[in-house]
Amino acid sequence: MRTKSYKLQGRRKPRTKKAEFMLSDDEHELIRFYLKKYKITNRSRWFRETVLNHILKNMDQDYPTLFEENEMRR
Repeated sequence: MRTKSYKLQGRRKPRTKKAEFMLSDDEHELIRFYLKKYKITNRSRWFRETVLNHILKNMDQDYPTLFEENEMRR
């Protein structure tokens, strides 16, 4: 089963905000291995798409509903 791919709609705006984070040596090596294995050359784009897809997917699943989950299962 394929996961749903999310894309932001509208005109592209220049990226002016910077986000930085730290990785351990093991995490860095794992990411380098993954990027090399799947021949990903644009790391920035991959990080952005990976993080934003995760956020959008969670927001879609956590969308407010009229009833609580246990009430809908009855």
